[in-house]
Formats: sequence, structure tokens, C-alpha cells
Amino acid sequence: MLKTIFITGLLCITLSYADAQTLTIPPRIEQAYTKGTRSLSGKPGKKYWENHARYNISMTITPPNRVINGVEQITYFNNSPDVLDSLNMKLIENVHLAHGRRGGLADTAAGIVVDDIKINGAKANWDNKTAVTTNQMVALASPLMPHDSVKLNISWHYQLSTREGREGVINPTTFYLAYFYPRVSVYDDYKGWDTQPHNGGLEFYNDFNDYTLRVTVPKNYLVWSTGTLQNANQVLQPAFAKKLQESMTSDSTIHIATPQDLANKNITAQNEANTWVWTANNITDVTFAVSDNYDWDAASVLVDDKTQRRTAVQAAFADSAQDFHHYVQFARNSLGWFSHNLPGVPYPFPKTTSVQGYADMEYPMMVNDSHETDLGFAQLVQDHEIAHTYFPFYMGTNESYYAFMDEGWATTFEILIGTAEKGKAVADDFYKKFRVNRWTYGPHGKEMPIITPSPETTFNAGDNFYGKPSLSYLALKDMLGDALFKKALQTYMSNWNGKHPIPWDYFYSMAEGSGKKLDWFFYNWFYTPYYIDLSLDKVEKASNGYNLSITNIGGFAVPFDAILTYVDGTTETFHQTPIVWEKDQKNISVNIKTTKGVKSITLDGGIFVDADMKNNTWTAN
Repeated sequence: MLKTIFITGLLCITLSYADAQTLTIPPRIEQAYTKGTRSLSGKPGKKYWENHARYNISMTITPPNRVINGVEQITYFNNSPDVLDSLNMKLIENVHLAHGRRGGLADTAAGIVVDDIKINGAKANWDNKTAVTTNQMVALASPLMPHDSVKLNISWHYQLSTREGREGVINPTTFYLAYFYPRVSVYDDYKGWDTQPHNGGLEFYNDFNDYTLRVTVPKNYLVWSTGTLQNANQVLQPAFAKKLQESMTSDSTIHIATPQDLANKNITAQNEANTWVWTANNITDVTFAVSDNYDWDAASVLVDDKTQRRTAVQAAFADSAQDFHHYVQFARNSLGWFSHNLPGVPYPFPKTTSVQGYADMEYPMMVNDSHETDLGFAQLVQDHEIAHTYFPFYMGTNESYYAFMDEGWATTFEILIGTAEKGKAVADDFYKKFRVNRWTYGPHGKEMPIITPSPETTFNAGDNFYGKPSLSYLALKDMLGDALFKKALQTYMSNWNGKHPIPWDYFYSMAEGSGKKLDWFFYNWFYTPYYIDLSLDKVEKASNGYNLSITNIGGFAVPFDAILTYVDGTTETFHQTPIVWEKDQKNISVNIKTTKGVKSITLDGGIFVDADMKNNTWTAN
């Protein structure tokens, strides 16, 4: 039944290429490879394109008033070979007009209301009574031709939600704004317009755009945003602008705004209102926060040894949140480790800011994290969110359709950096408890392949997005070895930085970067309804040691240790990488070379937790 649903849902066909097994690709996506926008080498094809826009946005906010007013000009460039007779607009704030994903009631005041929209200077047809979903198609009076552009001028308003979530009111005078502006959705080479509805669960898919953001707030309000602040000397008093500048080269945390400073109301320029100006280029989104009661800490970290480039690290938080007093240094550690270890790509942006909110959610250069009393867990959450810098912000993955392409990687980086921070035993234990155990000890009769599009994943969806793909990435790392895995990963990232990769681009890039035939591995992990369960069926004495007959009941090609306990009471571990499953993924014989007498043998997968350990041990008669 599962297999039938999967094949029918994906309408898979077979795409063959030389000297390799076959992987199935849905017909619409296969056309991208046929047309040459993507290639079997893993690189973008010679005819690859993606659309782009310039956003000039001005926002006006007057807390505690929750009504947000915005004006924007969008210049949208059609780099595709297609004639576009309409544009699909994303209105993510309209998610509040429907029941929330946790069963919350609709917030009928929180949807976007477009006050005026002009396209190339002419008033466009727009009806707010019908524009109540997260997608709204707008007809163009004149078709947008290939390699031409169109200008949209939009003014709008909406009311911030008071729900605890990814955006909205944090306290009466502290707001986090995300998805606050109407935007043109992605038009790509394999699906056309992205019309996937947003329901508050699955995440996002955006083009790489250039942004100028102006945020006008009353005096004594601070603003933190995606991008680089262009007018610090105009919006901050000289002493505070100086501290901000000093933080750009400081390893130590500088307290730019303290509770006493906030009480003194002497941080910002004392105009009735100040307009903060930010710019960010070639990035997928912008978000920002405003507050008159949040502390402001800052420092910086070296992320690129070759150029000596540093990244600014900032945090905005309630003074009572003890964990956030550590967040600047937590983030410095994250950025330094990711830049120098795995993925080993220097953090690509000039800044990151962690804001205390409710979401545990990532945005370009911004993190909206909830307050945690456990400092170890607080650090892990921030590590995970900052890891998203690379997926989906360095590489524009489609989170709403293939969530495993970003969440799986962030989960993988989470355990790798956790091992460096807390040691292998602690990191492994947390990973098993938080990411693996619930899935591995749960039912597997309705398991769905990881490759299943996220909106169609109806069983253990979170496991398909986080734990299972993470285990696949870690299994591949185990099989290739650290150096070759890193080389392959960086090949993939180099191929698709600033572009929109899909799963097959990952598969082909990793094979090309490693120089290995990996289709068998990717098919095993991504195309099957498998899980983890090994059985040690038989042990036979051999001339050079012992032959172990092992059945892969669950099916996944996992690494494992054969742990031998000798008759003298000592133990020895023989590690097996997933390569042992290359030829036969159900039944294998493994030869363990030893001259000592064996009392018992146990198969142990470590973080690859076995669903049934009762059949993993053999004991000598």
C-alpha cells in the first residue's frame, strides 16, 4: 500500500545515466534536466535561470498600537524564457485568517489589507475580500516578457497577531515582524509559480533578492533587522553608536543598551520618530524586531581566515532572560565552528542577531528564539537555528516542499557542533533522546519515504524532515569518511549557492564531489519506507576469526559496531560502515578477524538506534 501511494503521488519515471543505478524523478522535474536547466553532474545546467527582485520597503510602527503600515516598490526581473501574464503574490500574514496549526482560533484582524497596488504605474485589480489566502494571483495588463522587468507599488496595513509564534507581539512594546510584506513568489524551472499554501507548519521558499528596508519608530525604540544598518550615527546617540562600532571588532560582549540605559531613555536620537535604514543583497527574506525594553548585546567573530572577515553578533532580549545574556558568545561559537569545521564554508553574511521571542525559528541574519532555563538546551537551539544559515539561506532550498533539505542538515550540524561543545557521549545521548528514539521505537507499518513531498507526508512527518534525513547524512559521512564527505558537501554547496537545489541536485553533487557511485545509498535512504532494525542471526567460527550472518530487518543501510566480549573479560569493537550493504541490503556476512576466544558478540548502532535490540546479541554455548 505504501509503495503504491508513493509511486502514484510522485508520478515517478525513471531517468538513467551511464554506469549508475537508476533513480526515479517526477515527470515535471525530469523536464528540467531534459531542458538543460539542471544537469546530471549535480551542477546547474547551462540553461539554468532564476528570477530576482529589488524590494524598497518602508514600515511605520507605533507600539503599543499593533497596526503596521507599509509601502514598497518591487522591481521584478523575469530571467526565465517564459512569458508571464500574471504574478503570484505571497501574503503569508493571511495564515492568521485560518485556524492555527495547533487548533488556535482564526485572528480575523491579522490579515493583510492592500490599500493600493499599481503595476507599472497603473492601478491593478485587487479585491481584499477575495485575497484572504497566502497566495493571490494578479493579472498583468501587459505580459512580462523574458529578460524584462515590471514595477509594483504597494501600500498595505495589517494588525500584528498576539499569538505566540514566528512573528507578532512579544510584549506590549516589543514586536517581531516576519513575512510582513507582500512579495512575488518563486517562479522556477521545475514547477513554475510556487502556489503551495502556507498553513503555519511547513516553512518557506523565496527568491534571492536585494532589499532596502526603512523602519520608522518613535524615539527610544531600538530596531534590529536583517542586513547592515546604514545610519547608526543618525538614529543612535554618539556614545551608543560608538559602542556598536566597537563591537564590530570585539571578541568580548559589549553591552550596548542596558536596563539603566533603557530607563534613562538616552539611547536613540531624540526626534519624535527615527527611521532606521538597512540594506541586504542577494538574500531570501528580511525580518526585524522593535522594542523599548530589550537589552542589546554585541560582539563579533572571525569567520574567514583568508580575508580576516568578521561577522557582527548581536542579541536583543529581556534582562530577566538569563540564557540570552550568553547568546552573543553562543552565537560566536556557532559561527566560528560552522565556518571552520562543517560545512567549513565561512558564514556568508555580515551579521547575525538573536531576538528573544517564542518561535525557535530562523531567518536570514536573524533568529527568533524562546527563553530556556537550561543553558545547554538554549545553546543547542541557537546552534540549530544558526545552522540554517546554509540551508536554506546560502542555498535556497524549497522548505515548503522538501523540508528535509534544510531541517535534516540543521539537525546534523546540531549534533556535530554539540559533540565539539559537550563531548560525544552527551551529544549522542541528547540526539538519540530528542531526534531518534520516538521514531525508532514507534510503529513503522505506515512509514513514508523521505523523498515524499512534505505536503504529502502524512505519517511521522517531523521524523521525515528532521531525524531520518539527518541519520542519512551522518551515515553517508560515516561511509565516505570525514575528509571526502566534507569535499562532497562543499561541492554541493558551491554548485548551488544562491540558487534553488532540489533533492536530485544533492544526490548528483555528492556523487560528483566524492567520485563515488552513491545511487544505491540514496535509493535506500530516500526512496524506501525503511527503518533501523538489525538481527544477528548466526555466528560461525572461521579460520581467521568469526563470520557474522546479519539480517537487515528494517532495511536502512546503517553503520554499526560489532562489539566482541572475549573469554578473558576484555572487549574489542569492530566498526562497519554502510558500505557493507552496497551489494545486498537485506542479508550480509561480515568477517571479524580475531585470534581470541569470544564469549559474546553484540551489534550496536550508537545514534542509529535499533528498534529491537533483543536479536542483536549472540552468546557462545
